[in-house]
Amino acid sequence: MNLSEHYNKLYRDAVTKIAVGKYEIDPLIDDETDKRLGITLVIRPDLATNTQIQEFLAEVKAIEPDQYFYHNSDIHITLMSIISCYVGFDLNDIDVQDYVSLVHEVLARHKGFKIQFKGLTASPSCILIQGFLTETLNQIRDDLRVAFKNSDLQQSIDKRYAIQTAHATIVRFRKPLQNPVALVNLLEKYRDFDFGTFEVKQIELVYNDWYQRERFVKKLHVFPI
Repeated sequence: MNLSEHYNKLYRDAVTKIAVGKYEIDPLIDDETDKRLGITLVIRPDLATNTQIQEFLAEVKAIEPDQYFYHNSDIHITLMSIISCYVGFDLNDIDVQDYVSLVHEVLARHKGFKIQFKGLTASPSCILIQGFLTETLNQIRDDLRVAFKNSDLQQSIDKRYAIQTAHATIVRFRKPLQNPVALVNLLEKYRDFDFGTFEVKQIELVYNDWYQRERFVKKLHVFPI
């Protein structure tokens, strides 16, 4: 996948829709009865990168204060969604140690790597940071796919789509936009902004809700890499 082309297409399609009011509002983000849960391998940006992101979010809040903004604790890259969130999933349904052992076996074959957060893209429902990855990340993903395919563990890897990017969602639309034109102009301003490059030194296995909100996330294991 050519990531730049992929992000550019997402961006063009999204801003066209946002500008004419054809964006999408998430109906579940404020629903405290939302019980979609799963397990995921995630990467967290470093503090310096998150600080740059929060400075941008402060500008978004000045234009669109009613939207959903990710806190530093919730900002993440999905390395792999092992069990995609669904209603009814419970940790008691699986043996977590089996998952830890399998992931550890895969990650032990790889070294740390870097991710660059440069520029913004969007979808009709959210704003994303563009992440650019090294080949190591996709090698890890491919190795995880093979390992889980050859195991008997419950998993839903690639059931929704085969993940190939390293983006991070930072804003979700939960209310009608007050000033979509100003929002698009702000996105243009930060379209190629360099938010930072950070070294991935660890990967987390978490039990999470759909939005990776800290109050619902349970850290199951941290893998140094």
